[in-house]
Amino acid sequence: MDSWGWVYLTFMASAAQAVRTGGQKHLTQHMSTLAVTLVRFVYGLPFVAAYFLTLLHLFDKKIPTLTPYFLSFCLTASIGQIVATILLIYLFSFRNFAVGTTYARTEAFLTAVVGALFFSEFISSQGWIAIAVSVAGVAVITVVKTNVNDGGFLARIWNKSAAVGLASGLCFALASLSVRRAALSLEDDTSMFPAALTLLTTVIMQSTLLGFYILVKQRAQLPIMLREWKVGTFVGATSALGSIGWFTAFTLQKASFVKALGQIEFIFTLAISTLFFREKSSAGELLGMALVVVGIVYLLIVA
Repeated sequence: MDSWGWVYLTFMASAAQAVRTGGQKHLTQHMSTLAVTLVRFVYGLPFVAAYFLTLLHLFDKKIPTLTPYFLSFCLTASIGQIVATILLIYLFSFRNFAVGTTYARTEAFLTAVVGALFFSEFISSQGWIAIAVSVAGVAVITVVKTNVNDGGFLARIWNKSAAVGLASGLCFALASLSVRRAALSLEDDTSMFPAALTLLTTVIMQSTLLGFYILVKQRAQLPIMLREWKVGTFVGATSALGSIGWFTAFTLQKASFVKALGQIEFIFTLAISTLFFREKSSAGELLGMALVVVGIVYLLIVA
């Protein structure tokens, strides 16, 4: 794959993720947050498995020994992504489609922060300026959208939806960095195969962990999941496509770079929220989104 491969894959992943999130929003009308999250993994698993088996045949590979190091990072990524997805869906109850995901997409600069502190993925001083611009964008959106009238500026900046969005972004960041570490630990001479094996392992873990919880605590959700199989299959397919793009890009480039470029999803998300959900964003919200995008793009350039 050429040096621009991670760019193409990130564009593909961003588009698929924006479409998938739209499908998940539809499912929230019929299911609990956890059930909607499980739909993504369970319905996506057959697509991921088929993709892995295809690569196994094409590259004439054998499944390598899965070390505790590899499995531990897959487990960290699994739990991080589950929690992040739950928080992302929960955001739908606070903000419209485009703005809700804006909060969660702070993951791009959180990936840079966590990567620099714990994963040896360093960025330049100019990169921190880009991060500050992104934070300012999120703050603008929070002030515009909040309904809090008391407590002054700080109360409007820091509220429940902002906290949920930042927590979601942090969990996504941890998941992304863990995926990259797991895939690279396989030391394979290709990018697609270790990414596919990491993805398959992660989705199996996610389906098992969350599926067991739903079976024990929310068993009534299972018939609804089966009844909504058409939308579920759509969500699973787009989730698998997006994850293939993300996981493969992570094996080719730093996670912070990939997530920075992935902010193109804002364009896709805004288009979906306008065309399909008839939601409108104010001038202030658009300004905030623009600041976030500018900050992340600048991070990509200078990092």
